[in-house]
Amino acid sequence: MTDRFTGSFTQQEPIPEAGIEAALAVLRHGRLHRYNVADGELGETALLEQEFASQTGAKYCLAVASGGYAMATAMRAVGVQPGDAVLTNAFTLAPVPGSIAALGARPIFVGVTEDLTIDLEDLAAKVHLAKVLLLSHMRGHLCDMDRLMQICDAAGVLVIEDCAHTMGAAWNGIASGRQGIVGCYSCQTYKHVNSGEGGLLVTDDAEIAAKAIMLSGSYMLFERHLAAPPQDVFDQIKYETPNISGRMDNLRAAILRPQLQGLDKQVARWNERYRQLESGLRDIPGLTMIERPAEETYVGSSIQFLLLDWSADAVQQVLARCAARGVELKWFGASEPAGFTSRYDSWRYADSEPMPASDRVLAGIVDMRVPLTFSLDDCDLITRIIRSEVGAVFQTHA
Repeated sequence: MTDRFTGSFTQQEPIPEAGIEAALAVLRHGRLHRYNVADGELGETALLEQEFASQTGAKYCLAVASGGYAMATAMRAVGVQPGDAVLTNAFTLAPVPGSIAALGARPIFVGVTEDLTIDLEDLAAKVHLAKVLLLSHMRGHLCDMDRLMQICDAAGVLVIEDCAHTMGAAWNGIASGRQGIVGCYSCQTYKHVNSGEGGLLVTDDAEIAAKAIMLSGSYMLFERHLAAPPQDVFDQIKYETPNISGRMDNLRAAILRPQLQGLDKQVARWNERYRQLESGLRDIPGLTMIERPAEETYVGSSIQFLLLDWSADAVQQVLARCAARGVELKWFGASEPAGFTSRYDSWRYADSEPMPASDRVLAGIVDMRVPLTFSLDDCDLITRIIRSEVGAVFQTHA
């Protein structure tokens, strides 16, 4: 009998009971808006910001409506204007260039390596073209952050980190999001904490933090923030900074606070599953695993492998055969965007030049979510299915 996986690749674990109880408390008192608090009440959103700032070692934190909003706000706060060029990854998801386009700015795409990280040689060649790099740690893969910061610092380029897939990760012991001028995180359902939608922004720069808070729609209620700069910083920027409302509410914050407290435990569980999958996928003819550098502390909430130099037809056969056996794989090499996958040349609002080396990598990237609802036995079954189907197609096309 042919094994078939019957689990779900999109089903998340339930919200922790502490989060449910906190959410019910907010619903019962009705003060969902972050600035609608009772006398002496600090508010769930303000407490979330204070706790996440402490967790990441940042001076300031702002909770917002989404990770995409956090990135656009960060860029506005550092001074990106309509028409400005912003460097970013060719291998990323649509909200990253979308946040650049939201400002009327222009993405300049930087290539991807076979490690699935930004191509630092290509970055060095293009770094003079912009004053900001929106760096996407796509699918949780961290590049050599020491070298990247050297390249950008030498050129006077500010780095904003998109940490949608790296909350809880680190490079050489420094938390993801803490090497650039701003770190942006997502709390969307498929990320490392789940409030449906939501985002967080951290920085040590007082003026950037004040501008971000103003941009998010603070209505001059700065004193209700617990992870914000002092009043005098706001006095310098409050008349010139527009309100572009995108606040997080107390209900989402209540759901998130217990999840952040348990993040380290969840990271360990993800990595246990990742290592089980990684072990089962090794040494398959035609399949290349992504090796993780020793300096990287990763969060294995998804896993990728490469079918390098395979034809499009052969890759699609692997996807179809695995899907027929219940294993849902995503492919970043398709010529048309599908679901969560798309390529830099799919975003036609942004000019792009062909990048043959990156195109070769993108054509081979296969991606799979790793929900915590998977057991280790599930991981073993999934890898047996992938091994079988990749092997069958490889033999046919070799």
